[in-house]
Amino acid sequence: MSVIYHIAMAADWERALADGQYTMSTRGVTLAEQGFIHASTAGQVAGVANAFYHGLPDLLLLVIDARRLTAPVRYDEVPGAAEPFPHIYGPLNAGAVIRALPFPPGPDGTFSFHPPAG
Repeated sequence: MSVIYHIAMAADWERALADGQYTMSTRGVTLAEQGFIHASTAGQVAGVANAFYHGLPDLLLLVIDARRLTAPVRYDEVPGAAEPFPHIYGPLNAGAVIRALPFPPGPDGTFSFHPPAG
């Protein structure tokens, strides 16, 4: 399975479940505004969370099976990043999300992520 991740505000994901698709790119920015939905590999999740979501409650980590996506995924170079990031170029269909994990920060506001084995 080809898994990628997206950090979502819980309220945005609830709306997506009702609509059947998710259209937020990142915190406060829509797919229409950005042109793609930001995603991460397992090794990129904590860095993104700490850079853009430090201390925020009510987050979910969407676990996405990239093979189930109806929109294309491209791995794009990002200035200053060691590895390219996956970007979803269209709405995220709810059926591609295999899990929505609660993603709270630690007591000091920082995030860590260790994907489950298997």
